Amino acid sequence: MQVGIQTSAYHHYLTRSWQHLLPHPQRVRRLDMVSSVLSRFDIVGLQEVDGGSFRSSHVNQIEYLATRGGFPHHYQQLNRNLGRFAQHSNGLLSRLSPSQVEEHRLPGTLPGRGAIHARYGDGADALHLFVAHLALSHRARVRQLDYLSEIIQPLQHVVVMGDLNCTPDQLHTHTRFCASLPLHPVRPLLSYPSWQPRRALDHILISSSLKACDVRVLDHLFSDHLPIAVDVALPPGCLALLEGLRKRQQR
Repeated sequence: MQVGIQTSAYHHYLTRSWQHLLPHPQRVRRLDMVSSVLSRFDIVGLQEVDGGSFRSSHVNQIEYLATRGGFPHHYQQLNRNLGRFAQHSNGLLSRLSPSQVEEHRLPGTLPGRGAIHARYGDGADALHLFVAHLALSHRARVRQLDYLSEIIQPLQHVVVMGDLNCTPDQLHTHTRFCASLPLHPVRPLLSYPSWQPRRALDHILISSSLKACDVRVLDHLFSDHLPIAVDVALPPGCLALLEGLRKRQQR
């Protein structure tokens, strides 16, 4: 999300860098554009969103997108708390209420990277969804993938989504992560930079128990990364569990 900053050229990193500190009158208008696209989906993972500070005009961007996009449930993970100046966060928007949500502080030399783990349903057929934003440095990413591998390894139905800051080839070199979550599907979906995509840094990875029906990059210039999306077919046991969860929540 880049906290609602529109970046469409490399020089904007310099000329629009002040927007990381100060409010901008067009930021809410861009959030409205984002919410109109997100409203088409059931679950959305967000990175680099502001949780309500001076730079975002005290608007919690996760809550705002949830309301405007028609998502009854949302969750904020505050990763870098700079008080009233910045609330750097990951976010989750969902039409179905997760049975449990956990925060994970990912290891690294510099603090501020995290992952959200949302579980839908209970038992072996539960769906586990992770929203992650990994570090820029290779060494830190290796530690963070090790950390996630430990959590994912015993789970059956898993989705990992987010800005992983590495290409599919780099992911494949991490044998422990590949063993815990066979990288299916990992296709070179070019998402960065958004104005002329050349690198696949953003991913939606699913376990072999799930089936991806459509994996695509969305052509919307909201930030310096393009959003990616996937339609996932669930196995019968998992689908029945989530349908039961939905019916209970509607009572």
